[in-house]
Amino acid sequence: MDNKKYFNISEVSKMLQIEEHKIRYWDSLDPKTNKFRIEGISTKSKGGTRYFNKENIKKLEKLKNILYEGKKHNYSIKLADKILSSNNKFLFQKNQNDTDNKYSNNVQKIEQILNKMRLLLKNNNS
Repeated sequence: MDNKKYFNISEVSKMLQIEEHKIRYWDSLDPKTNKFRIEGISTKSKGGTRYFNKENIKKLEKLKNILYEGKKHNYSIKLADKILSSNNKFLFQKNQNDTDNKYSNNVQKIEQILNKMRLLLKNNNS
């Protein structure tokens, strides 16, 4: 990234290789809840134009990695939001009191759970 403070949606789309319509969808209000699908993806101007700072871009990149591991679609947007939210609060955050071993075990447990969920989803779709 260059020294720009804000990027427009087409720049971010090219940078992260995410289609613009997906970014707009993730950054839009869910009509059922009237809340953002994913909070904090963009900064909007008074006119409603989306701009993205470095933190917004990092969040988008994490979201992309959660939703599209490899080339296949893995999770629902709601589950991805929960993973992102918990990521910021406690899930993948290392406390000073945690040892590397505890952190590693937590990550392994989470990966096992996700793999089981993928298998269940795969079996239900067959």
